[in-house]
Amino acid sequence: MSHVRPAAVAGLFYPASPRELDAAVRAMLAAAPPPAADEPWPKAIIAPHAGYVYSGPVAATAYARLARLKGRVQRVVLIGPSHRVCLEGLAVPRCDAFTTPLGPVALDRAAVEDVLSLAAVTELDAAHAEEHCLEVHLPFLQEVLGTFTIVPLVVGDARTDDVAAVLDRLWGAEETLIVVSSDLSHYLTYDSARTLDAATCRAIETLDAAAIGREQACGGAAVKGLLALAKRRHLRVRTLDLRNSGDTAGDRRRVVGYGAWVFSEPSADKPNRRNDQEAEAKPIASSASSSARDLLQANAETLLLLASASIDHGLRCGRPLPVELRDYPEGLRSKGASFVTLTFDGNLRGCVGSPEAYRPLAEDVSVNAFAAAFRDSRFERLSPAERSGLTLSVSVLTPPVRIFCMTESELLADLQPNTDGLIIESRGHRALFLPQVWTMLPQPKAFVHQLKAKAGLAADYWAPDFQAWRFHAVSVSSAGLANPAALWEPHP
Repeated sequence: MSHVRPAAVAGLFYPASPRELDAAVRAMLAAAPPPAADEPWPKAIIAPHAGYVYSGPVAATAYARLARLKGRVQRVVLIGPSHRVCLEGLAVPRCDAFTTPLGPVALDRAAVEDVLSLAAVTELDAAHAEEHCLEVHLPFLQEVLGTFTIVPLVVGDARTDDVAAVLDRLWGAEETLIVVSSDLSHYLTYDSARTLDAATCRAIETLDAAAIGREQACGGAAVKGLLALAKRRHLRVRTLDLRNSGDTAGDRRRVVGYGAWVFSEPSADKPNRRNDQEAEAKPIASSASSSARDLLQANAETLLLLASASIDHGLRCGRPLPVELRDYPEGLRSKGASFVTLTFDGNLRGCVGSPEAYRPLAEDVSVNAFAAAFRDSRFERLSPAERSGLTLSVSVLTPPVRIFCMTESELLADLQPNTDGLIIESRGHRALFLPQVWTMLPQPKAFVHQLKAKAGLAADYWAPDFQAWRFHAVSVSSAGLANPAALWEPHP
């Protein structure tokens, strides 16, 4: 049976009557400035979450930009702060749908299960049961988008890199919209709030996540995660509105700040630049491969020991091994991307990794080793009885480099068998193969078609938004150690 999370703040933050709610949302949208004809398509917005009488007009300036997306956006990633429950990381609910007076909105359960493979994400119904920061956005979304699914995330004490990793996993293509829910300063005088909120606005406009402090935005962790990812993805941001409750409803002695921003992706690379850009990328890829190889050769045993220690810690404590970066050499303290692969009796037992570098390599290996053992959705959690029979490998990845291809034939011609790892993405479907997969699929066509299948796409699938990236990987395996059993000796 499906489980629906009922509306928690209908009649408090917004009207409980469907007719009154519909009329209120329509009126606020009608009063908002319309988008310009040449305005870029939105990929993400930041909007406030107070009662409609206070923040509704500000939120409407963002939602008025989304009416053009009706029928195009199929999934909304809705993320905001946990006001009522203390938690570490991010939390998703177990329910199948949220409901408002305007009707139910289904969860994208497959996407929810996908992000649960990330160590920072847990299931916690209590964090969602009475939370208002996501719910108040749903009537606006129902009005402008019609039918869509949601991935609801509340954020507690979470690292910026962890939030960015979750958003990156859910990024998708034109079918996915990101909505970050946050108010700004709280309970300052009118003039003090305007000063502080202006500083927050400058930080958002410049994608400067580090410039936003705890007192500047209640949804600061979610905002900072979006800004970090937006900077990596070269998004453009535009401020739509910046006011406070002293401007909308209420006195000016103690106000709450509200702002609305819209983010758009850069224009697609022109095909006629393909050769130049690929030529530029080749020496970069070669240099990155050499750097990764040198790093792994110098730290191979350290990384294997770290991965095995994290698995042991997971068996005892149910979480990855905390990493004290000062205990590791500089190369492992720098950001790096890794995959950890487990085999048992020659069969795959788990494989989880990071396609791109966004946290220190030592921490990435620890988290991915834990996830490979306990969070790979294809397998049951690793049992203590399997521990000593595992073979473990760690792969360090080079940064992905775009392959500019207009057809599958161009992609196949460009691939370097036994060398290239491959990432593909189209319309929210994304998948990755490590270079090791060439040993099982030595023909480029079979390699690509199986990767499409992994992404949930048909073998003959192609679309104008199909994108591909190559990367290289260098690996070390416990099978190559003189005493591989030493990896599974008791760790402190």
